[in-house]
Amino acid sequence: MARRRVPRWLAANLLLLPAGFWLAVFLLVPLALVVEYSFATRDTGPLRVVLPWTTRAYRTALDPAFLPIFGRTLTYAGLTALACLLLGFPLAWFIARHAGRFRTALLAAVLVPFWASYLARIYAWKALLDGEGLVNRLLGLVGLDRDGGFLLTDGAVILGLTYGFLPFMVLPLYVACERFDYRLVEASYDLGHGRVSTFFRVVLPGVWPGVLAGSLLVLVPAAGDFVTPKLLGGVDQSTFGSVIDDQFRGGNNWPLGSAMAVLLLLLVVVVLMLRGRRGEDVL
Repeated sequence: MARRRVPRWLAANLLLLPAGFWLAVFLLVPLALVVEYSFATRDTGPLRVVLPWTTRAYRTALDPAFLPIFGRTLTYAGLTALACLLLGFPLAWFIARHAGRFRTALLAAVLVPFWASYLARIYAWKALLDGEGLVNRLLGLVGLDRDGGFLLTDGAVILGLTYGFLPFMVLPLYVACERFDYRLVEASYDLGHGRVSTFFRVVLPGVWPGVLAGSLLVLVPAAGDFVTPKLLGGVDQSTFGSVIDDQFRGGNNWPLGSAMAVLLLLLVVVVLMLRGRRGEDVL
């Protein structure tokens, strides 16, 4: 008796079951709870949220008082993405085009920070940027030290975010640079273009999918990060993520925190939609 073969489409779908179950339980269900909490009423008791349903949390989250925090969050995320691009592109280009046999070692060096806890690394930066930290003492040798160090400043927050998310920019840029046909650069030189013109007319368009992918991989988590602003910044460096954390902790306002989380998620979705389909081959 011949054995019945499982249809190919069914076998492929069965392979998706474990990942689908994981995403449903640990992504969709918590996300649905957050959306539900955002329409609930605040309760100071053990339940945190109660009926009736209301949009009060969204009205509060969209209050003009939160606009500076929202703008600061976007500014930090944008500057972090720009800093990672300026630092990451030369490194990715060097690894892809000039590293030779050291390419694997350099890629491993880019990934080394992931071997340590992100929280521990930010605490290390907190010690370095403190008034008695190494950075302030070294700058003091040339008279550039600062009273109290560089903590609780916008620069400290952007520095911490850039350090934390730089590998997310380097890796997609490396893939794009490795796929780039260098003969196009030589052809540009033969046609009389200089280095600057060649970069903007040939190189940058050729690696643009990697730029888009890396920028999104940095922009999205930087916009939602709350650990770095809390540890390296102060009240004046609060971001949307840190305010959400405050609402779920000391603020005891789960509906407001959930509403702000949903709004931040919608912002990320809009950014992804604006990106369109460009850069998908690098992602």
